[in-house]
Amino acid sequence: MTKLDIAEVVQRSGVRASTLRFYEEKGLIASSGRLGLRRQFDAGVLDRLALIALGRTAGFSLDEVALMFAPEGKLRIDRQMLSAKADQLDRTIRQLSAVRDGLRHAAACPAPSHMECPTFRRIMRAAASGAIGRPRKGRTPPTAP
Repeated sequence: MTKLDIAEVVQRSGVRASTLRFYEEKGLIASSGRLGLRRQFDAGVLDRLALIALGRTAGFSLDEVALMFAPEGKLRIDRQMLSAKADQLDRTIRQLSAVRDGLRHAAACPAPSHMECPTFRRIMRAAASGAIGRPRKGRTPPTAP
């Protein structure tokens, strides 16, 4: 199997050396040894790093990403966990879309003052109640107006 020097992994993956060392400490990747003082990795580390990047982009924590790897290095991705994350992203997209639409309305609203605009006031009430934005502790927010 092809061995890659840590500098090659950094260059090919775009992941900083300090991040590689952190991932190794967390058990997400493993070096295959050293050549002098430099860590060596099997070429498969690039796929692992790509999966870690995808997981982080999707909003998974590193602990959740770690669950996607079986001890022998094979993948064991929980499809139910993926589906739940996709549902969460759908809710976030709806919320952000409502906020975006509200901001576009506020920017173009012909009312003399934003406080005189019924739509803007409805958006403010929704934000104050937690209906849009970050969920409050202990509940899932409803969709935005």
